[in-house]
Amino acid sequence: MTKHIAIIQGHPDSHGQHYLHALAKAYAEGAKEAGHEVKVIAVASLEFPLLRSKEEFEHGVPPEAIQQAQQIFDWAQHLVIFYPLWLGAMPAILKGFLEQVFRPKFLSGSAEMGKTWQKTLRGKTARIVVTMGMPALVYRWYFGAHSLKSLERNILSFCGIGPIQESLIGMVEAPDNAKREKWLEKMRSFGRQGK
Repeated sequence: MTKHIAIIQGHPDSHGQHYLHALAKAYAEGAKEAGHEVKVIAVASLEFPLLRSKEEFEHGVPPEAIQQAQQIFDWAQHLVIFYPLWLGAMPAILKGFLEQVFRPKFLSGSAEMGKTWQKTLRGKTARIVVTMGMPALVYRWYFGAHSLKSLERNILSFCGIGPIQESLIGMVEAPDNAKREKWLEKMRSFGRQGK
């Protein structure tokens, strides 16, 4: 069964020369080979301000780039979010993007948080792909993978998205081409499977 897949490229560098970009490209290639429809949101290429007040978050009009992203989120059956771990969390530009997209009115049709809250993205699934310089086990077990858990529980699950799968890729700065190729092939495989 073919799927509508949205790839959210959360790397803050828009030049596309990082391993994370190659991973997202491999996923998209695999998905397209299998007949899935793919749309990519390159967050670093979008123009949007940071939200600075509750009033703006609840009642402001999202910029055009954010409205287009919201349409892609509505269209998608499966979301794949790629980001590098920066200071133990997602880069600020990705967090700012998610704050813009997941406004109360988009999620519930109402500007008031909690009043008529509905999980309007229910039925969608997701994968989160995080690259990091440290070993992935250190991030998961010593640091508790707090930013990953926050994204899964406090943003995606809260909106009804699930199940959520994750791929943590550590030691990306080590010159291990065999490991890099293995992960690229895994991403192609996940793309072909639409998961």
